[in-house]
Amino acid sequence: MGVTATKSGNLVVVGHGAAGLAAALTAAETARGSGRPVAVTLVEKAAPEDAGGNTRWSPSNMRMAGPDRVEPTFVQDMLAATQGRGEESYFARLAADAPATAKWLQSYGIEFIQPPYYLSKGPPRIQPVGGGANLIKALTQASIKAGVTFRYGCSAREIITKDDRIAGLVVEQAGRRETLPADAIVLACGGFQGNAPMMRTHLGDGSETMRLISPGTRFNTGDGIDMALRLGADKSGDWNGMHCEPVDARSKNSAPVVLVYPYGIVVDRNGRRFFDEGGGLMHETWEWLARNIHFKTPGSIAYSILDSRLLDITDYQRAIRSEVAPVQADTLVELAELIGVDADGLTATVATYNAACVGDPKTFDATLKDGLAAAKTLQPPKSNWARAIKMPPFIAYPLVGAVAYTFGGLATDARARVLREGFAIPGLFAAGEITGHFYATAPNAVSVLRAFVFGRIAGHEAALHLAAK
Repeated sequence: MGVTATKSGNLVVVGHGAAGLAAALTAAETARGSGRPVAVTLVEKAAPEDAGGNTRWSPSNMRMAGPDRVEPTFVQDMLAATQGRGEESYFARLAADAPATAKWLQSYGIEFIQPPYYLSKGPPRIQPVGGGANLIKALTQASIKAGVTFRYGCSAREIITKDDRIAGLVVEQAGRRETLPADAIVLACGGFQGNAPMMRTHLGDGSETMRLISPGTRFNTGDGIDMALRLGADKSGDWNGMHCEPVDARSKNSAPVVLVYPYGIVVDRNGRRFFDEGGGLMHETWEWLARNIHFKTPGSIAYSILDSRLLDITDYQRAIRSEVAPVQADTLVELAELIGVDADGLTATVATYNAACVGDPKTFDATLKDGLAAAKTLQPPKSNWARAIKMPPFIAYPLVGAVAYTFGGLATDARARVLREGFAIPGLFAAGEITGHFYATAPNAVSVLRAFVFGRIAGHEAALHLAAK
């Protein structure tokens, strides 16, 4: 049963993913603790069975050394990933509040493990048992118990203000519009990857046809961004940036990534290599690869080519989430025919590549940048994992790029307040992928973490805002 409106007012949260649920539940907790409960309504455009945004479909890795700590270099790592364009205060607050956020999740029955991350080593991570689906389930139940009212199949359309203060939210449900009373609003409804015109405007022609990483991604259509910008909100983040990943073109699964490509070569339909497959650990190259496959390769498709030694890599299956078996053949010519790649081009490329693999294959180590580089004459280079492709059966995975979320969004401060000309818009907060803060490349395993951390901050700040009315 929803909490009735009181003199503390009404809070509307837009979005049912990690950020939205964290905001709604934390607002209810904060208000209850102050003795001045508020009416919290969470609106979600999806049906109940589809709700949860990207979070529901994500393993929800969080970049923490353990549930009680982040790495000492966390803030510096975030600034490095954004090439120095991110706000240090934002990432400092993220680092400071991460342990308390993990403890808060544990208080609602969420358990964490420290999972192996695909194959390559990288920054430490924790993962909730049951992934994002379990997070959504547990926090939805807790929010209902705390008195949050849920409105599904309900799209946010316009923020209403009076005397420059939040006064309401226009929503549309089953073709009918109404204005919900709102003295504060938390926008937590994702980026704009599900909006074809916005994608085309900001990321260029062809971006509107890019595959979406999960079923929940299609609901992220930039509604919250658009509403806030109409109020004059500042922008943040790289509006030409997105987190995208290489996935199996044949798969029907959510996020069917194929991340064994560093251990072989990647070619286009002409059989030609087009990048350094060993230029970094998987999470350092996957965005570049996915984007270039979609925008720069013929037919927006490429092929990961390996040999049978892939099967000798311990736990190689961790780096493949596709349910479809790879294409296999005893000869490269046969493999090329099966996948629709120019056979002469592929055989010539493999011959050139193999001739350049002059290092000792015994130094091959799939878990780190092993320094096993091809000869400098090879172009593009192969900086690590350069082993000849010569042991049949030969293996291929067709790859396409899939977008997970966009970087361009709203400017917010360390208190999750939406900014306008550098100052907070009274009563308007935002958290998660709708906010900017990311540039160049997505910091690895941070998206879900920042959604929960700043979702909690937004909910807490919104409740305090209402209590001060």
